Amino acid sequence: MMAPPVKSGPRYNQMINVPKVRVIDENGENLGVMYTREAIEQAAEVGLDLVEVSPNADPPVCKFLDVGKFRYEAQKKANLARKSQKTQEIKEIKMRPNIDDHDYDTKMRNVVKFIGEGDKVKITLRFRGRELSHQQLGMNLLRKVQDDVAEIAKIEAFPRMEGRQMLMVLAPK
Repeated sequence: MMAPPVKSGPRYNQMINVPKVRVIDENGENLGVMYTREAIEQAAEVGLDLVEVSPNADPPVCKFLDVGKFRYEAQKKANLARKSQKTQEIKEIKMRPNIDDHDYDTKMRNVVKFIGEGDKVKITLRFRGRELSHQQLGMNLLRKVQDDVAEIAKIEAFPRMEGRQMLMVLAPK
């Protein structure tokens, strides 16, 4: 014996497997609690389906609706929600420990712009040659970055060394 295919979306008509349901008609009027069979018959009389809109309620709430139209509206709503959501990206800014003031200002303008757009910013500080023995210079630079963006961003990953580079991640507040 094969199990019936699992349908996504709300249960309707014969799929509703509870004896009693609270019924709302096509005009939004509450008809009260009645037997499921009776409710399905009443829905059929007006040419609609009995659709379960709130399955977790006690008893479940059902409405007289056209199932196809209901599914279509739900699909449209889901697509709209997906379209309007903003994905958060991680932008990377690379610096060196002995960065000059003007270069630093330019990089910081980009950091502020990225955070303003709602993206996370990963700041990578690359050490070369003997700079590696002066990691405190890198820490001082990252502390300065921290102080400059304190009002608009919070630190998600504190500065840490990974090989020859020091990393820090900032996220919008």
